[in-house]
Amino acid sequence: MPPRHPQFYPPKLNPSLVWLLQQVVPWIARWVHKVELVLTPGSLQHMNAIKRQPFLVVCNHPTFHDPLVIFLLSGRLRMAFHFLAAFEQFKGKQGWFYQRIGAYSIRRGMADRDSISQTIKLLSERDCRLVIFPEGGCSFQNDTVMPLRAGGVQMSFQAMARKVKHGEPIYDFYIVPISLKYRYTGDMRVAIAQSLHQLEQALNITTPHKDFYQRLRAIADQVIRRCEEEYGITTTTITDWNQRILTLKAGVLEQCERRLGLASAAGEPVRERVYRIRHILSHRQNTLLPDGTDGWDVLGRATMRLLNFDAIYDGYVAAKPTPERFLDTLIRFEREVFEIDQPKPKGHRKALLKIGQPVNLKDYFEDYLGDRSKTVEALLQHLQQTMQKNLDELAEGSSKLLP
Repeated sequence: MPPRHPQFYPPKLNPSLVWLLQQVVPWIARWVHKVELVLTPGSLQHMNAIKRQPFLVVCNHPTFHDPLVIFLLSGRLRMAFHFLAAFEQFKGKQGWFYQRIGAYSIRRGMADRDSISQTIKLLSERDCRLVIFPEGGCSFQNDTVMPLRAGGVQMSFQAMARKVKHGEPIYDFYIVPISLKYRYTGDMRVAIAQSLHQLEQALNITTPHKDFYQRLRAIADQVIRRCEEEYGITTTTITDWNQRILTLKAGVLEQCERRLGLASAAGEPVRERVYRIRHILSHRQNTLLPDGTDGWDVLGRATMRLLNFDAIYDGYVAAKPTPERFLDTLIRFEREVFEIDQPKPKGHRKALLKIGQPVNLKDYFEDYLGDRSKTVEALLQHLQQTMQKNLDELAEGSSKLLP
């Protein structure tokens, strides 16, 4: 009998089911999720040029709808992709469905050997078409590419090295950088005003400003104050908001680690520390913390907050007050204040995709054999810069700035 609680969900790609879904999902995406795919000129040419070669797609991850958008892309290309997805997504019927469209699981916060083995196996196949979101999770930020995790690039080189070691010639293998940006198609001022009003009511802000941006800052200040009070962290003497946010996040992380008896990992990225905490909590859901509180209720909520606000910084909206940036931030606050994992779409959106020039790992392989870490880091920087540059180009035609 299979284990009652699997530790890994392998892909069970069903090409017929994928083909059928590729015919109907564009309609579901448009009318249910209010999103449609728009490819920039030249993007399809980049993909068609390598369609007979193995490749790895890497894409930024601003929302929960990003896998849906990449699935729409697979339909445009008439291909079936494999997807690397968070272990938590494979519960019940949803998990069964995800496996049949080519997704498989990874347990974040630990060395998931089954997932690593599966990934290298797929990367070694001559018809590899794998999708990874290398930021490590949703940024909830439409105009920023977060630092990329090295795993996808490292495993691609490992797969190539293994085949060369077994006597095969160095072969073409491409990494395809994709930049994804959402743009609202309608006038979003009513939606923004409604969200501001609901948050102000929930936070007891009785005398709101008239200006949208000042109202947003008042909400942000109240959310920060509530978190500071809840965790007993004092940052009132810090006038720089970005430093205040960093201090608060660092304090919450240290409290979580201390309550679980973990050594502080202050030098690691926030997401890696959060996923480690959540992995431990997933095995202690029925175990009380030393102070008698339920670990998942207390620390689980803290880690969700940290993920929600991981990429946030002061000035994101002020630098370019578009409807998208306003709603990026407001959706974060709605998730926090109303404890909603996925708020409903605020309006119809175009999912703009710009596919960058594919990078042939074959051109980097000799450098990789000479200095693995340096080569991987250089390639990651190149991919991130390409994705951010293309994202900036997509943003140039964004909605008009709000008054």
